[in-house]
Amino acid sequence: MKKNLLMLALAAASFTAAAQQKPAAPAAAKAVAAPAGYTEMMAATITELMSTGDPAQLKETVSKLERAAAAAPTDWLPRYYQAYGNVVTAFVSKEDGDVKDKYLDQAEAQIAQARKLGGEESELLVLQAYVYQARLGIAPMTRSMKYSGMVGEALTQAKALNPANPRIYLVQGNNLHFTPKMFGGGPEAAKPVFEEAKARYAAFRPATPLAPSWGERQVLGRLKSYEQPAAAAPAQAAK
Repeated sequence: MKKNLLMLALAAASFTAAAQQKPAAPAAAKAVAAPAGYTEMMAATITELMSTGDPAQLKETVSKLERAAAAAPTDWLPRYYQAYGNVVTAFVSKEDGDVKDKYLDQAEAQIAQARKLGGEESELLVLQAYVYQARLGIAPMTRSMKYSGMVGEALTQAKALNPANPRIYLVQGNNLHFTPKMFGGGPEAAKPVFEEAKARYAAFRPATPLAPSWGERQVLGRLKSYEQPAAAAPAQAAK
Protein backbone atom coordinates (compact mmCIF):
# COMPACT_ATOMS: atom_id res chain seq x y z
CA MET A 1 0.00 0.00 0.00
CA LYS A 2 2.82 2.43 0.92
CA LYS A 3 4.58 1.72 -2.38
CA ASN A 4 1.41 2.41 -4.36
CA LEU A 5 0.79 5.68 -2.51
CA LEU A 6 4.39 6.76 -3.10
CA MET A 7 3.82 6.12 -6.81
CA LEU A 8 0.66 8.23 -6.60
CA ALA A 9 2.71 11.08 -5.10
CA LEU A 10 5.21 10.81 -7.95
CA ALA A 11 2.31 10.79 -10.39
CA ALA A 12 1.07 14.04 -8.89
CA ALA A 13 4.45 15.62 -9.59
CA SER A 14 4.43 14.42 -13.19
CA PHE A 15 0.80 15.47 -13.37
CA THR A 16 1.95 19.05 -12.96
CA ALA A 17 4.94 18.81 -15.26
CA ALA A 18 2.92 17.06 -17.95
CA ALA A 19 0.21 19.70 -18.09
CA GLN A 20 2.10 22.50 -19.77
CA GLN A 21 -0.51 23.25 -22.40
CA LYS A 22 -1.34 26.95 -22.38
CA PRO A 23 -4.94 27.76 -21.55
CA ALA A 24 -7.01 28.43 -24.65
CA ALA A 25 -10.70 29.03 -24.95
CA PRO A 26 -13.56 29.63 -27.33
CA ALA A 27 -14.78 33.15 -27.99
CA ALA A 28 -17.81 32.78 -25.71
CA ALA A 29 -15.91 33.28 -22.43
CA LYS A 30 -17.42 34.58 -19.21
CA ALA A 31 -16.15 38.09 -18.56
CA VAL A 32 -14.33 38.77 -15.29
CA ALA A 33 -13.70 42.31 -14.10
CA ALA A 34 -9.91 42.59 -13.93
CA PRO A 35 -7.17 45.17 -14.50
CA ALA A 36 -5.31 45.49 -17.79
CA GLY A 37 -2.81 42.70 -18.31
CA TYR A 38 -4.50 40.38 -15.81
CA THR A 39 -5.25 37.61 -18.30
CA GLU A 40 -1.68 37.58 -19.59
CA MET A 41 -0.27 37.58 -16.05
CA MET A 42 -2.54 34.76 -14.95
CA ALA A 43 -1.78 32.69 -18.06
CA ALA A 44 1.96 32.99 -17.39
CA THR A 45 1.49 32.07 -13.72
CA ILE A 46 -0.66 29.06 -14.58
CA THR A 47 1.97 27.86 -17.06
CA GLU A 48 4.60 28.24 -14.35
CA LEU A 49 2.47 26.27 -11.89
CA MET A 50 1.86 23.47 -14.36
CA SER A 51 5.53 23.21 -15.35
CA THR A 52 7.10 22.26 -12.03
CA GLY A 53 7.04 19.55 -9.39
CA ASP A 54 9.51 21.35 -7.12
CA PRO A 55 7.94 22.21 -3.74
CA ALA A 56 9.81 25.52 -3.38
CA GLN A 57 8.73 26.67 -6.85
CA LEU A 58 5.17 25.55 -6.21
CA LYS A 59 5.03 27.60 -2.99
CA GLU A 60 6.41 30.66 -4.77
CA THR A 61 3.81 30.36 -7.51
CA VAL A 62 1.01 29.95 -4.98
CA SER A 63 2.18 33.24 -3.44
CA LYS A 64 2.03 34.93 -6.84
CA LEU A 65 -1.56 33.78 -7.15
CA GLU A 66 -2.37 35.60 -3.91
CA ARG A 67 -1.46 38.82 -5.69
CA ALA A 68 -3.69 37.79 -8.61
CA ALA A 69 -6.56 37.18 -6.19
CA ALA A 70 -6.10 40.67 -4.77
CA ALA A 71 -6.03 42.18 -8.27
CA ALA A 72 -9.26 40.44 -9.33
CA PRO A 73 -11.19 39.68 -6.12
CA THR A 74 -14.29 38.46 -7.98
CA ASP A 75 -12.44 35.84 -10.02
CA TRP A 76 -12.49 32.31 -8.59
CA LEU A 77 -9.57 31.02 -10.65
CA PRO A 78 -6.66 32.37 -8.54
CA ARG A 79 -8.11 30.51 -5.54
CA TYR A 80 -8.61 27.38 -7.63
CA TYR A 81 -5.01 27.35 -8.83
CA GLN A 82 -3.71 28.16 -5.35
CA ALA A 83 -5.57 25.10 -4.07
CA TYR A 84 -4.17 22.99 -6.90
CA GLY A 85 -0.64 24.17 -6.08
CA ASN A 86 -1.07 23.34 -2.40
CA VAL A 87 -2.39 19.86 -3.18
CA VAL A 88 0.55 19.06 -5.44
CA THR A 89 2.94 20.47 -2.82
CA ALA A 90 1.46 18.09 -0.25
CA PHE A 91 2.03 15.17 -2.62
CA VAL A 92 5.64 15.95 -3.53
CA SER A 93 6.97 17.55 -0.33
CA LYS A 94 9.23 15.52 1.96
CA GLU A 95 8.00 17.42 5.01
CA ASP A 96 6.21 15.83 7.96
CA GLY A 97 2.58 14.80 7.69
CA ASP A 98 1.43 17.62 9.96
CA VAL A 99 2.97 20.17 7.60
CA LYS A 100 1.39 18.49 4.58
CA ASP A 101 -2.00 18.56 6.29
CA LYS A 102 -1.60 22.32 6.68
CA TYR A 103 -1.09 22.68 2.93
CA LEU A 104 -4.27 20.70 2.45
CA ASP A 105 -6.12 22.81 5.02
CA GLN A 106 -5.14 25.84 2.93
CA ALA A 107 -6.29 24.09 -0.23
CA GLU A 108 -9.71 23.33 1.25
CA ALA A 109 -10.08 26.95 2.39
CA GLN A 110 -9.18 28.12 -1.11
CA ILE A 111 -11.69 25.72 -2.67
CA ALA A 112 -14.33 27.14 -0.34
CA GLN A 113 -13.40 30.69 -1.40
CA ALA A 114 -13.57 29.71 -5.08
CA ARG A 115 -17.01 28.20 -4.48
CA LYS A 116 -18.27 31.43 -2.88
CA LEU A 117 -17.06 33.31 -5.96
CA GLY A 118 -19.18 31.12 -8.22
CA GLY A 119 -16.47 28.71 -9.34
CA GLU A 120 -17.33 25.81 -11.63
CA GLU A 121 -18.50 23.17 -9.18
CA SER A 122 -17.44 20.11 -11.16
CA GLU A 123 -13.85 21.38 -11.29
CA LEU A 124 -13.88 22.20 -7.59
CA LEU A 125 -15.14 18.73 -6.70
CA VAL A 126 -12.37 17.11 -8.75
CA LEU A 127 -9.84 19.23 -6.86
CA GLN A 128 -11.51 18.27 -3.59
CA ALA A 129 -11.03 14.63 -4.53
CA TYR A 130 -7.32 15.34 -4.90
CA VAL A 131 -7.24 16.83 -1.42
CA TYR A 132 -8.72 13.60 -0.07
CA GLN A 133 -6.16 11.52 -1.98
CA ALA A 134 -3.33 13.61 -0.56
CA ARG A 135 -4.66 13.27 3.00
CA LEU A 136 -4.90 9.51 2.54
CA GLY A 137 -1.29 9.38 1.34
CA ILE A 138 -0.02 11.04 4.52
CA ALA A 139 -1.14 8.11 6.71
CA PRO A 140 -2.55 5.32 4.52
CA MET A 141 -2.89 2.72 7.25
CA THR A 142 -5.13 4.90 9.41
CA ARG A 143 -6.85 7.04 6.77
CA SER A 144 -7.70 4.71 3.90
CA MET A 145 -11.10 3.68 5.27
CA LYS A 146 -12.19 7.31 5.58
CA TYR A 147 -10.71 8.99 2.54
CA SER A 148 -10.96 6.31 -0.16
CA GLY A 149 -14.73 6.56 -0.12
CA MET A 150 -14.63 10.36 0.02
CA VAL A 151 -12.55 10.46 -3.19
CA GLY A 152 -15.16 8.37 -4.99
CA GLU A 153 -18.05 10.41 -3.60
CA ALA A 154 -16.55 13.72 -4.76
CA LEU A 155 -15.93 12.35 -8.24
CA THR A 156 -19.47 10.95 -8.44
CA GLN A 157 -20.86 14.39 -7.59
CA ALA A 158 -18.58 16.03 -10.16
CA LYS A 159 -19.73 13.60 -12.84
CA ALA A 160 -23.39 14.23 -12.04
CA LEU A 161 -22.83 17.95 -12.61
CA ASN A 162 -20.70 17.70 -15.74
CA PRO A 163 -19.94 14.24 -17.16
CA ALA A 164 -17.98 15.89 -19.99
CA ASN A 165 -15.28 17.10 -17.59
CA PRO A 166 -12.25 14.97 -18.58
CA ARG A 167 -10.39 15.55 -15.30
CA ILE A 168 -12.98 13.41 -13.50
CA TYR A 169 -11.84 10.35 -15.45
CA LEU A 170 -8.15 11.15 -15.09
CA VAL A 171 -8.43 11.38 -11.29
CA GLN A 172 -10.62 8.27 -11.19
CA GLY A 173 -8.15 6.39 -13.36
CA ASN A 174 -5.21 7.38 -11.20
CA ASN A 175 -7.12 6.34 -8.10
CA LEU A 176 -7.76 2.91 -9.58
CA HIS A 177 -4.23 2.59 -10.99
CA PHE A 178 -2.65 2.94 -7.55
CA THR A 179 -5.23 0.89 -5.65
CA PRO A 180 -4.04 -2.68 -4.96
CA LYS A 181 -5.50 -5.31 -7.26
CA MET A 182 -6.96 -7.20 -4.28
CA PHE A 183 -9.20 -4.18 -3.66
CA GLY A 184 -10.41 -3.95 -7.25
CA GLY A 185 -7.70 -1.61 -8.54
CA GLY A 186 -4.50 -1.92 -10.54
CA PRO A 187 -3.38 -0.79 -14.01
CA GLU A 188 -5.75 -3.05 -15.94
CA ALA A 189 -8.77 -1.87 -13.97
CA ALA A 190 -7.72 1.72 -14.67
CA LYS A 191 -7.13 1.31 -18.41
CA PRO A 192 -10.75 1.72 -19.62
CA VAL A 193 -11.12 4.79 -17.41
CA PHE A 194 -8.02 6.35 -18.97
CA GLU A 195 -9.46 5.54 -22.39
CA GLU A 196 -12.66 7.32 -21.41
CA ALA A 197 -10.58 10.28 -20.25
CA LYS A 198 -8.79 10.40 -23.61
CA ALA A 199 -12.12 10.56 -25.45
CA ARG A 200 -13.40 13.28 -23.12
CA TYR A 201 -10.25 15.37 -23.64
CA ALA A 202 -10.63 15.09 -27.41
CA ALA A 203 -14.05 16.72 -27.15
CA PHE A 204 -13.21 19.18 -24.37
CA ARG A 205 -12.99 22.96 -24.84
CA PRO A 206 -12.12 25.24 -21.89
CA ALA A 207 -14.91 27.65 -20.95
CA THR A 208 -12.58 30.68 -20.68
CA PRO A 209 -8.95 31.46 -21.55
CA LEU A 210 -7.85 30.71 -17.98
CA ALA A 211 -10.21 27.84 -17.16
CA PRO A 212 -8.76 24.48 -16.10
CA SER A 213 -7.44 22.55 -19.10
CA TRP A 214 -4.74 20.35 -17.59
CA GLY A 215 -4.35 16.60 -17.71
CA GLU A 216 -4.49 15.39 -21.31
CA ARG A 217 -0.78 14.74 -21.66
CA GLN A 218 -0.77 12.62 -18.54
CA VAL A 219 -3.67 10.54 -19.83
CA LEU A 220 -1.78 9.93 -23.09
CA GLY A 221 1.32 9.01 -21.09
CA ARG A 222 -0.65 6.54 -19.00
CA LEU A 223 -2.12 4.89 -22.10
CA LYS A 224 1.32 4.80 -23.74
CA SER A 225 2.62 2.77 -20.81
CA TYR A 226 0.19 -0.02 -21.67
CA GLU A 227 1.82 -0.39 -25.09
CA GLN A 228 5.35 -0.99 -23.78
CA PRO A 229 5.02 -4.65 -22.70
CA ALA A 230 3.46 -5.57 -26.05
CA ALA A 231 6.21 -3.75 -27.94
CA ALA A 232 8.90 -5.51 -25.91
CA ALA A 233 7.52 -9.02 -26.48
CA PRO A 234 8.80 -9.53 -30.09
CA ALA A 235 12.29 -8.44 -29.09
CA GLN A 236 12.38 -10.89 -26.21
CA ALA A 237 11.10 -13.70 -28.43
CA ALA A 238 13.93 -13.09 -30.87
CA LYS A 239 16.62 -13.69 -28.23
